[in-house]
Amino acid sequence: MKYIVDNIKVSPLDKTSLKNIIAQRLNIKSFEYKIISKSIDARDKTSILYIYRFLVETNEKVTHKNAKKYEEKEYEISYPKWNGLSPVVVGFGPAGMLAALYLARCGARPIIVERGKKVEERKKDILEFIETKKINPNSNIQFGEGGAGTFSDGKLVTNLKDPLIKFILEEFYKHGAKEDILYDSKPHIGTDYLEIVVKNIREEIIKLGGKFYFSHTFINSLNKGNILEINVKNNIDDSSVKINTNHLLLGLGHSARDTFKNLYEMKMEMEQKSFSMGVRCEHPKTLINESQYGKIHYALPAAYYKLNTKSNGRGVYTFCMCPGGYVMASQSEENTILTNGMSNNARDAINSNSALLVDVTPQDYDKGHVLDGMYYQEKYERLAFELSKDYKAPANLFKEFLNDEVAKELRSVNTSYPHGLNLTDLSQCLPDFVIEGLKQGIVDFDKKLKGFNHDDAILIGVETRSSSPVRLVRNERRESNIKGIYPIGEGAGYAGGITSAALDGLKTAMQIASNPTVKKLFDDIKII
Repeated sequence: MKYIVDNIKVSPLDKTSLKNIIAQRLNIKSFEYKIISKSIDARDKTSILYIYRFLVETNEKVTHKNAKKYEEKEYEISYPKWNGLSPVVVGFGPAGMLAALYLARCGARPIIVERGKKVEERKKDILEFIETKKINPNSNIQFGEGGAGTFSDGKLVTNLKDPLIKFILEEFYKHGAKEDILYDSKPHIGTDYLEIVVKNIREEIIKLGGKFYFSHTFINSLNKGNILEINVKNNIDDSSVKINTNHLLLGLGHSARDTFKNLYEMKMEMEQKSFSMGVRCEHPKTLINESQYGKIHYALPAAYYKLNTKSNGRGVYTFCMCPGGYVMASQSEENTILTNGMSNNARDAINSNSALLVDVTPQDYDKGHVLDGMYYQEKYERLAFELSKDYKAPANLFKEFLNDEVAKELRSVNTSYPHGLNLTDLSQCLPDFVIEGLKQGIVDFDKKLKGFNHDDAILIGVETRSSSPVRLVRNERRESNIKGIYPIGEGAGYAGGITSAALDGLKTAMQIASNPTVKKLFDDIKII
């Protein structure tokens, strides 16, 4: 008999094995178990607890009040046989990966065009930029196999409630992620494991007949009757490749500015959208841990936070929080500054960081062109570089920032940013309303997270690409106004992180593969 056992509370200081805890709580001896979910209840700092949900299988009678019989509800994703020309997937970020993987399993032999390099080669280019400040505009933290999310924290948290998310998490696990992503309430993979996952997904697609064009950039497509002729440029030797297809999935990512321009020239329908701008804030990890968990923080994983407030009606919030991580130089263009956060699976670096962002609306940047938001982002990235004419990031400390002063030097908090900092007036590289919003956020967040407003914590500019500045318009069939072209993922304006982007790509692939159905989906996705 199988049972779902809810609300099993365990102290982080309890060294008893989970199997023994289950045996004691349920009064059984012979059984198998699986963790269904695990979360931390830190509402009472004097009694922090892990909250578990288990699936237990045993022949013994279970009478515990939190146990109920479990009726297994299987689900199956169908893979209809593909007929016709191979689909083309542009961009091998989360949306492109899941779309290509699904289509490969349908026998579609997808063709993947990725402007960057394979993840293992891409990593070398990123390290070279850190060491020499020589940037490869097509292979960096923004561009390359795995997308921008590969060199981040690998957070898989999403507010979406869709049973396909379970499938996505299982695929990440099957391809190399740690098992805890299947049950942790705030799952993350970590950059070190994401590299493995991305490579393994690529290799499965190749085994199924898929073909990759790395270091190739999508230029445009032309309608040739019922056929799309895709024009692709080799970034190494500038040679060109033409590919014919009936289905083009555009998983561009939010930094493909040249491609957005090309799509505009192709008369693809797109629209302006809101995004956010701000900085990375960097605190000592122990400060955040103790604030969240109190005296027993040492027995718990690196602490996470998510905060929000308002400033003159604008949203101000933290984003992409990286416990025990690093602030990264994330630009994809020369003579710009762009920050982001990254952490490995262990989250064992000495600092924690997060984006601290303020909403930007089309009313702030609109000058009559649909790509004005993109140009607005670029303007401030270049202003940030011009302050030092170097890749040192403009920065200030919390105390001086709130007092409209500039710190003379770092104090108790050292930065993880690789190129060093240029302590300066951040109002020279961010709009006034963003500066005002950041100040409001720091004050308000300290009321919610004690110690957030730490005098020596660091604000590091600029972070401008938390989301795409445009949306590529599509219809209910997920198709753009250009027949056969399907915008997907975060860059197209339909997702906001790894999991939601992967889900969007997967659903689009299912749509173009003759509307396959998900059979026997969980009637109640809370079951497992």
